[in-house]
Amino acid sequence: MYETIVVGTDGSKFAEQAVEEGMTFAEEYGADLHAITVVNTRRYGEPALGSKELVLNELEKRANEQLKQIKEQAEDREIEIVTDYFHGVPSEEIIRYADDVDADVIIIGAKGRTHAGSRMGSTANQVVNGTDRSVLLI
Repeated sequence: MYETIVVGTDGSKFAEQAVEEGMTFAEEYGADLHAITVVNTRRYGEPALGSKELVLNELEKRANEQLKQIKEQAEDREIEIVTDYFHGVPSEEIIRYADDVDADVIIIGAKGRTHAGSRMGSTANQVVNGTDRSVLLI
């Protein structure tokens, strides 16, 4: 049913659940798993000298740590995984990446770090409405 799965993560509780679901699907279907995170340049801008650069450096460090942990979890479960991070608008980068790898399904958290109180976060909403691919919200 699924050959290629893309999981978008921001390290939030819902994203962690999405990663777990992606790993379960990868195990069940023998699918390729891709976990990505996006440093949101719409919110923080592109790197430049000054405080924004420091914030972006911290976000990149956090992204790399999240992806390292996800990769270790996958390897412990003997799941082949590709991890990467990008700069850009999260929804656009998730869709672009899913298109690039011809994903059968995109799995993301329904809410992320910045929309914990809402029913659905803006990234989830934009991914659902911005792609024809199957999207599973966790």
